[in-house]
Amino acid sequence: MSKTNSSKRSLAVVSLSGGLDSCVTAAIANEIHTIALLHVGYSQRTQTREYKSFCEIARFYNVPEDRILATVLDYLREIGGSSLTDPNIPVEKSNNTDIPITYVPFRNTHLLSIAVSWAEVIKAEKIYIGAVHQDSPDYPDCRAEYYDAFNRLVEVGTKPSTNIKVITPLLNMNKTEIVKKGIELNAPLHLTWSCYENNEKACGCCQSCMLRLKAFKDAGVEDKIPYTKMNCK
Repeated sequence: MSKTNSSKRSLAVVSLSGGLDSCVTAAIANEIHTIALLHVGYSQRTQTREYKSFCEIARFYNVPEDRILATVLDYLREIGGSSLTDPNIPVEKSNNTDIPITYVPFRNTHLLSIAVSWAEVIKAEKIYIGAVHQDSPDYPDCRAEYYDAFNRLVEVGTKPSTNIKVITPLLNMNKTEIVKKGIELNAPLHLTWSCYENNEKACGCCQSCMLRLKAFKDAGVEDKIPYTKMNCK
């Protein structure tokens, strides 16, 4: 916990999926701000497990109910176009296309729009999101240009008295650096969930699991979540 006087802290909304990146983002924001936590399910394969992680992380940081918002965007499953939301599209173990099949079309814009609406009502000045460009270079909504453009949209699309900015503290970090940052901040990494496919034990084979496993190994830290497989070669 930061030594900053909590009574003088500004309020920040953190988009918390329950994954590794969003958990470390919450830890970073918690060092500076009073945090409010937003969870948006979008009928993804692991929605139930991610929501469980979200609740456990919220309890870890003692965030009260009046600073928690959890909602679901069912229409993203109806729209489809992603292996995360369409059960008929298999989750690929590696990416062989320019845009990964796990990309959910324009997802972060939907999530951030909710965050901005909530931030404007509760008078939060910052919105934190755990976007990572280095590990997801082909995701259009994980680029610095995207967040620059979105911040311009927030500026012109909210009340003149509103002063909200989207912050991406992990954008230029790789997964190993993120794990190390989480350890440094005593983030509850053991509560997080990264698997794209399973809700009970992480598959260990999807792109997200493999990136996570490699990051923990390279950081010299044990990953304490359960896996079905630890090596998919």
